[in-house]
Amino acid sequence: MNWLDFLLGRRKPLSAELRAAALIKAVDAGGLPLNAAIVNDIARQLGLEVSTRARMEDTIARIREALGRV
Repeated sequence: MNWLDFLLGRRKPLSAELRAAALIKAVDAGGLPLNAAIVNDIARQLGLEVSTRARMEDTIARIREALGRV
């Protein structure tokens, strides 16, 4: 099945740090995340506790801080 994975372009999932860096890069380029659940998932994978009521802007700021520490 290795050749099938190659042909279909299946890849290993990105690490939390790479996903967070891509998110921050997109936000800095003027993008706006549309799915708060994905932002919260990235934050949780980085080890942050995120409330479901937290504003997305606050969560992105916390992710930015966490990347600065990594």
